[in-house]
Amino acid sequence: MSDHQLRPRLPGAPAPHPRGPGPRTAAALRAAAPALAVYAAVRALGLLVLWAAAQAFGKDPLTRLTGRWDSVWYQRIAENGYGYTVTLPDGALHSDLAFFPLLPALERGIREVTLLTLGGAGLLVAWTAGLLAAWGIFAVGAELYGRRTGVVLAALWGVYPTAFVQSMAYTETLFTSLAAWALYAVLKGRWLVAGALCVLAGLTRPSAAGLIAALAITAGVTLVREYRAGQGIGPVLRRNARMIAGVALAPLGWLAYVVFVAVREGSPFAYFDVQAQWGNSIDGGRALAAFIAGLPLPAALGLCAALGLLGWLVVLCVRQRQPLPLLVYGIAIVVISLVGAGYFGSRPRLMMPAFPLLLPPAAALARLRSTERPAAVIAVLACASAAYGAWTLLGTGPP
Repeated sequence: MSDHQLRPRLPGAPAPHPRGPGPRTAAALRAAAPALAVYAAVRALGLLVLWAAAQAFGKDPLTRLTGRWDSVWYQRIAENGYGYTVTLPDGALHSDLAFFPLLPALERGIREVTLLTLGGAGLLVAWTAGLLAAWGIFAVGAELYGRRTGVVLAALWGVYPTAFVQSMAYTETLFTSLAAWALYAVLKGRWLVAGALCVLAGLTRPSAAGLIAALAITAGVTLVREYRAGQGIGPVLRRNARMIAGVALAPLGWLAYVVFVAVREGSPFAYFDVQAQWGNSIDGGRALAAFIAGLPLPAALGLCAALGLLGWLVVLCVRQRQPLPLLVYGIAIVVISLVGAGYFGSRPRLMMPAFPLLLPPAAALARLRSTERPAAVIAVLACASAAYGAWTLLGTGPP
């Protein structure tokens, strides 16, 4: 591969496509086929290892994917709507209002028109969204650094340590697919499309706030830069009308659900109260620091090293000069995942949608002349991810 394919491409200068949406989509799908094939292969390996381990221990692998932890809450909402609350022995309340509505709505809709159970519908959504996410991640990587980097980037996302969640009836793949395509739309200057996808992301997970921030900050910087270049405020606003409309559209899904909970519970801050009851309030990282301080020294040092690696990846993203929306999104997802007071074991999967963090290693692997080395690295990571996933899913969890 030539060097120019590994340099960021300027947004707005795409390769030519056939005319018409049909041929254009078909051409894009053909270009993404290697990435989708590799992603499907590594996820299939994870499922195969899970099935073999479950058989060895006499457990049901399907139940591990559809009948545990958050997936049960989503299916209960799909079945009965909102209104279920659990009172814990310590008096804490866990309400299903902590879960956003898009996944249960899709589960219910699919069950109504197919023979699938709610669990099966959840898996259909998760697996389909996983392929769409891999496609969107590939599209972002290929747009910036070439197709080879896009393929490696999608593969690395598929072998993320907690990638087993991508095979569960969870929202990670659904949210990541919406986020990846929204960011790609921003890179291509399609702000209304990005805003619409952001609306759906805001109905999927609270971390959509990071995606909304990415659009808003990028638009704000663009407007300020053009205004400071000596252009009048009127022409700047008129020329960027679609961008402004997309940014205004972006938070509506997230806000709609927060308002829904507020009206239902009769309090403007009801949603945040619900999250606090689940232990998911924002504490600025104090819970994380306390968790690390309570670990044995070797474990604490290992966790600090992992956090150091995470910080190093952020630095590499900045040095790589990633486009502003990707930088803001990736960093925002990491910050949101670390500053909450929730269960530490969930934080790695909460950071999984931050795929821009994988762009530096993906570009580095793509630079290797030989294709065998990247393939070997991905194969080793896929085996490790599959083994870890089976061990976690067959254990007490939660992920």
